Order: sequence, then C-alpha cells, then structure tokens
Amino acid sequence: MKQAIKLAVVGIGKIARDQHLPAIAAQPGFELVACASRNASVEGVRNYSDIDALLSAEPDVQAISLCAPPQVRYAQALAALDAGKHVMLEKPPGASVSEVKALHEIARARGVSLFATWHSRESNAVAPAREWLASKAIKSVEVRWKEDVRRWHPGQQWIWEAGGLGVFDPGINALSIVTRILPNEIALRGAVLTVPSDTETPIAAELDCIDTSGAPVRAFFDWRHGPVEEWAIDVDTDAGRLSIREGGKRLSIDGEETALGAEREYPALYERFHALIESKQDDVDVRPLQIVADAFLMGKRVETEAFGR
Repeated sequence: MKQAIKLAVVGIGKIARDQHLPAIAAQPGFELVACASRNASVEGVRNYSDIDALLSAEPDVQAISLCAPPQVRYAQALAALDAGKHVMLEKPPGASVSEVKALHEIARARGVSLFATWHSRESNAVAPAREWLASKAIKSVEVRWKEDVRRWHPGQQWIWEAGGLGVFDPGINALSIVTRILPNEIALRGAVLTVPSDTETPIAAELDCIDTSGAPVRAFFDWRHGPVEEWAIDVDTDAGRLSIREGGKRLSIDGEETALGAEREYPALYERFHALIESKQDDVDVRPLQIVADAFLMGKRVETEAFGR
C-alpha cells in the first residue's frame, strides 16, 4: 500500500475550513501535516505564520494547497515550486493570466505538478452536459450568476481591491463551467462593468461573447441579488435547451430533469490532484481567467453608488 502524500494548506479562511479541510480528511491519498496562516490555525497539525516558515520547518512536505487570496498567491506558489513541492491553486488560480502561465513553466522546469482548480467544473451537471452538447449545434447561451455579496463575502476586503475580481469571483465559476461544457471556444466581444464609487472591482458585469460557430454567449453577473441566489446556464441547441441550475446541482435537457448524484466538488479536486502527482502531469486551464482579464481590458466602466463597506 502506497504511503499517503504529505500535504500542507496555506491560507486558512472560510473556503479552507468549509471545503478543503473536510475534502482532505476524506482523501486517503493525502496526509495533512501542516498549515500556514497569518491569523488562524488548525488543530491536530503543525501551524506556521507564513509559507516561508512552513517550508523551512517541513522539508518532508510533498504538496501544498494554496487557499489564500489571489493577490498573494504567485509569491506563495513560486516559493513552493522552488522548494520542489507539487502545488494546487484554489480558484481563481492567480491575479493575472501571465503569472499563472509563468508558474506553469516553472512547475515544468522543476518536474512537479501544478493544478489550477475550478471547483464548479466538478459539479454533477458538468460531465453529462458536456457529453450531451458535444454533438449539438449551439444556437445561443445565457448565463445568470447572481447572489448577495454581503452573505457570501461578509467583511472580506480583498475582493474589492485590484486583483480581487469583485463579482467575477463567483462569475468565474460560471465561466469555468461554460468553457468546459461547450464544444467550441468562446471569445469576448464586449463588456459593461458596474463599479461602486468606493471599490476597485465591479459589483455587477455583463459580458457579450461569441463562440467559434458564431453563436452568442451572454453572461450577467450581479452581487446585489437576493434573497435567493440564481446560478443558471441555459444553452439553446438544434436539439432543444440544456439548463443548469443551482450552480451545477441540477440539470435538465429539453425540459426533462436529469438524475444526478451527491455533490462532491472538492473531494473530486483532491482526487484529481493526487492523480496528477502520481502520473507526473499538470492541469492548468486559464481560459476562465482569460475571459475575466479580457473583460477588464475591454469593458466599459460604469460607476454606481458606494458599496459602503
């Protein structure tokens, strides 16, 4: 029986506690031995204030899962890769496309695995949706990803700072699904970014894209929505409409609901990370982040009232 891979987690915030730590505990291929965080600790493992202290004290750690905000992730990932560790990146994989591509080259040079994760791609609707759409002609796509930022990101300052993505933090989940399930590549043609007067990132966005067959792909993201979230994708095809609801928990095809299994997004990510390490491979798809970057590059900025943090 193979020995479990010794793993450390860097960045112990809400997403790490809610998703990563339980997923690691359920994955026998990994043994969580250490964590690093400025303001938090995890019981039962060794804890450090930052990744440099962790790497110095834990030479036997083989893999690092980075869950800190994207603005600081490049330096953390670079330190881990230079130390010869396999690295898993929470979404979004970085603050820019160029830094993620650079990390990929560094990982290849070091001979270690780099995994840029998109947890929404592991939702149960994605694989059957991708399979069904593979042979269909796409007519149009509409994405509606709307929620209440005060519920999902209470008191989090980093999302409003440059590199924090704003409403694209959840919106990129939708883009990760769309780029996975559609049979054709998509390109951004235009965008409108609604930005509060006291933030650097948008609270709402509209994207106008097109796929390589000429089908329109429209996306509407809004953080001022509630009390019930709307995480929906509709794909109209020559064989009817495919609809994804609740962020990937529900799937219907031409009006018929499809039976799906229990949700296991993060356990599936750690299974994938383990498999990549074992096979000495990488998984780095920057397409969702590229679309967001293009939206910031091409988007018309519209100022709205202050968010009032």
